[in-house]
Amino acid sequence: MQSLQLLWHFTSDFCDICDKAIAFPKITLMRLPNLWQKLKLPNISMWNSFYIKPNEIGILYHRSDFKRILQPGTYNYFGRHWRVEKYDLNQAEAEIDNLELLLRTRAAELNPHLLIMQTGFNQVALVQYGQSWLTILPNQTRAFWRGFLELQSHTFNLDESLELPQEFVERIRGISLYGVKKFQIAESEIGLLYVQNNFVRPLEPGEYAFWSVNRDVAVRTLSQIVPNPDFPQEEVLMEKHPEFVANYCQVVQLEPDKVAIVRYQGKVISILPPASRKLFWRGVEIEIVDISSDPKLPQNLVAELAINLPNAVTATQRCLHVCEVSAQHVGLLYINQEFQQLLEPGIHAWWTFGRSWKTPVFDLRQQNLEVSGQDILSQDKVPLRVNLTAGFRIVDPLKAENGLSDFTNYLYKELQFALRGAVGEKKLDTLLEDKGAIDKSIADYIREKTSEYGIIVDSVGVKDIILPGEIKNILSKVVEAEKAAQANVIRRREETAATRSMLNTAKVMEDNPVALRLKELEILERIAEKIDKIQVNGSLDSILTDLIQINR
Repeated sequence: MQSLQLLWHFTSDFCDICDKAIAFPKITLMRLPNLWQKLKLPNISMWNSFYIKPNEIGILYHRSDFKRILQPGTYNYFGRHWRVEKYDLNQAEAEIDNLELLLRTRAAELNPHLLIMQTGFNQVALVQYGQSWLTILPNQTRAFWRGFLELQSHTFNLDESLELPQEFVERIRGISLYGVKKFQIAESEIGLLYVQNNFVRPLEPGEYAFWSVNRDVAVRTLSQIVPNPDFPQEEVLMEKHPEFVANYCQVVQLEPDKVAIVRYQGKVISILPPASRKLFWRGVEIEIVDISSDPKLPQNLVAELAINLPNAVTATQRCLHVCEVSAQHVGLLYINQEFQQLLEPGIHAWWTFGRSWKTPVFDLRQQNLEVSGQDILSQDKVPLRVNLTAGFRIVDPLKAENGLSDFTNYLYKELQFALRGAVGEKKLDTLLEDKGAIDKSIADYIREKTSEYGIIVDSVGVKDIILPGEIKNILSKVVEAEKAAQANVIRRREETAATRSMLNTAKVMEDNPVALRLKELEILERIAEKIDKIQVNGSLDSILTDLIQINR
């Protein structure tokens, strides 16, 4: 028994040092467990059984040393230090430990089973396994199992080109890949390819893909419908990329005394100042205007640039000085602070470059100026609030512009002074009795002040004199007393006239019985008008006689 145990230990140590697996016939493997039990050896299993599924592949290791690749099936190995790493072939990439070391030592055994992809510092690769794609970046080693999924690999040199061939662009459409940027250029656009912020080339309409590994790749699209797009870094394009400019663009470069009007399909799209340079797409029309001698625009350009120019051409506000003079108005033209001429009604425009412009416009029609709410003390210290209105005209705009910075404010202040002087020198009764004197005093004063500035004051009038509440009550009582006295005089005059008339009537009746009888009949008529019903008893003559006697 002891000798069998020694044999067991020897066999175990022998298997540990063997480099190859010990394979036994099947019948021997079946009998060994029974033999083991009969010998009553320790219950230690020295056999390792491994099963590789049909969709798997295995790598056999002994004490971490690579031995072989195992295809699907069952394997039995004698010894204690055998192990198998299994890999699912549905996952194409083989994540094998110490892959690079194995490739150096066991490449002949690995290559039939693995697709090895190794990229240099300037290389990238695409691997297609089934319907999936994988990017391999520079300086990497990756392995993929052969035979289970269809494998295709493609290596690209980044020093030669960053652009993927068109066949790959179509195949990876809709697939997001690390390190690959895709761009779509519409049929109405042109793309500008930039690598590390440096322009490389233009891109025609189409579909593109570029490697962006360790590089910043960008595409800036410009619309071909807009003839004057915002070109990025125009000066750089014109200086360093003349081929692109010559094939796609038109350059406008101006001298210091020239202005350019750029039109597209007959419409103005831009106005370029002197000594400027600008890029446009091909197809624009350029009109060069010399502004060295006469900066004023002819009427055809005034209508096109100052009236009908689209709002999009905002440069017009900086390029043109426009003055619109309405009917019954006149304008003054100042160039570099010097007066040049009067401007008739209409629209005038000048190029602004190199000159300063000023075109004030004056209304020649009658104008009104209100001086309202002036609180003034009369000579007898009564506080008054006075409103004044004045009508004036500008007859010499040049005098008004050169002599006054603000003629309206000047006229308002002078009317204030004149009003205060006229009201403050008179008592309240005088002011209320004769407001025309105030108007005349103010008019004489203001006309003298404004005549030297080309302004004529046609009319001046005090509209309102507003009294304090107490003064109003006093004046109301005075007026009430005056009117009551006048009413009393009129009433007494009428009573006297009525009495005199009655006396004259009595004298006439005394000497003329017929007149008396007529008066009686008149009185009877008035009485009868107020009686609805009359009952007569006896003759009419007796009734009249009785009535006369009653009256007496």
